[in-house]
Amino acid sequence: MSHRIENSDSVVPSIEDVRKAHERIKPYIHRTPILTSSFMNELSGAELFFKCENFQKAGAFKVRGASNAVFGLSDEAAKKGVATHSSGNHALSLSYAAGRRGIPCTVVMPRTAPQAKKDAVKGYGGVIVECEPSTTSREATFAEVVAETGAEFVHPYNDIRVITGQATCSLELQEDVRDLDAVVAPIGGGGMISGTCLTLSNLAPSIDIFAAEPAQADDACRSFKAGHIIADDSPTTVADGLKVPLKENTWHFVSHHVSDIQTASEEEIIAAMKLTWQRMKIVIEPSCAVPLAVILKNPDVYRSKRVGVIITGGNVDMDKLPWII
Repeated sequence: MSHRIENSDSVVPSIEDVRKAHERIKPYIHRTPILTSSFMNELSGAELFFKCENFQKAGAFKVRGASNAVFGLSDEAAKKGVATHSSGNHALSLSYAAGRRGIPCTVVMPRTAPQAKKDAVKGYGGVIVECEPSTTSREATFAEVVAETGAEFVHPYNDIRVITGQATCSLELQEDVRDLDAVVAPIGGGGMISGTCLTLSNLAPSIDIFAAEPAQADDACRSFKAGHIIADDSPTTVADGLKVPLKENTWHFVSHHVSDIQTASEEEIIAAMKLTWQRMKIVIEPSCAVPLAVILKNPDVYRSKRVGVIITGGNVDMDKLPWII
């Protein structure tokens, strides 16, 4: 039975909505592979299944939510285009989806966003408006953009259409790997973890859902413990995709379905990223290394379990790899 999210105009989607979203976006996304590593299994003491969204279109899971929002628009709404604010992956994913539908896309990005992500946005036809690297500056600049363009706002994560699109990732994971004990995904604003909660709470409620967060940007962890949203304005972490705070739609899923939020230090995140590059031979960005970092940091939680690990993206600025000083 559907119900309204507290302090929000949104209604919680059903698993049928997730399946419809999957059909809607299928022509525009990859069904990403699941990789395993005997080295990582031995190191962690668990059986790990890596859902590799770093191989996704536009290089990140966010193309799922962006595509669901863009291709769900009426023709009338689509004419005015879409707009968003994002530090990177949602920006280039929305630009990608808008380009596929042939509509304009304007993105407000912090001037400090990785150059690789700015280049990708432009490559997909998105128009960038820069702001200062804080939530306050981002939202003020964005308000001006929407006033000028009249574009449809597609929030990077606090948007039910986006969350429903992200839920298709764990829908595929659940279809491809049976009998999981836990799933771990990164948490920033909470779009991916909310989608994970949406799918698994319906299809496999016995699976523990763990969120992984940088210790230097741990507002979600503190929110989880406090029982209400705590927002940091501009935390500093190598995991640039996880700097944003939870909002009411994502908080609903986190507060109702997440088993725990675990944190990792900058050093642990960089070490996990480097280890993945070295041993699995795949390119992942720092934000995606946080789940592996918390698994290695908390062996007692994961030992002997079958664990799904969502690798969220692979858009890395190759000139600024975090282990190169």
